[in-house]
Amino acid sequence: MRVIASSIRKGNVIEQDGKLYVVLSAENIHPGKGTPVSQIEMRRISDGVKISERYKTTDQVEKVTIEERNYTYLYEDAEGFHFMNGETYDQVQVPKDVVGNAAPYLQENMVVKLSMHDTSPVSIALPQRATLEVVETEPVTKGQTASSSYKPAVLSNGVRTAVPPHVAVGTRVVVMTEDGSYVERAKD
Repeated sequence: MRVIASSIRKGNVIEQDGKLYVVLSAENIHPGKGTPVSQIEMRRISDGVKISERYKTTDQVEKVTIEERNYTYLYEDAEGFHFMNGETYDQVQVPKDVVGNAAPYLQENMVVKLSMHDTSPVSIALPQRATLEVVETEPVTKGQTASSSYKPAVLSNGVRTAVPPHVAVGTRVVVMTEDGSYVERAKD
């Protein structure tokens, strides 16, 4: 189906020159002078090549319909990541380049949304938040204000983030899966 370029979002699949691309990022740029444009960064599904295109916001692009289904994460091996459909128990293997920077946040039995075109997975959407343990951080400094200042920490999945001063090693925290930012202390 044809849509205007400014309506394309991250995770959409578009067809260009007979090839399918998954959108990695889409930004609408409105310069002071001149025509507004949509800067779209995408990855070719067939071979994983990344390209960046610039369209006028009113240009028409071919958006491919994809099917989104919930899958449960099972494990990772040399071939990629393995997921299972909870209804049919079919297993699907997702290549590492499709999972991309979401890989550290995958936890066993986590339910994710996989976007499928025919039988091939094209993109993955994780839950917005993940609960992880702090494995390394600086000790609390006495007299440090509880607000405004954050300190660096390393989470159990290897991702670096910033946490409030009261968070110590071993504390379970909730982070946003999109950028790894601290949300709150886990309530478990």
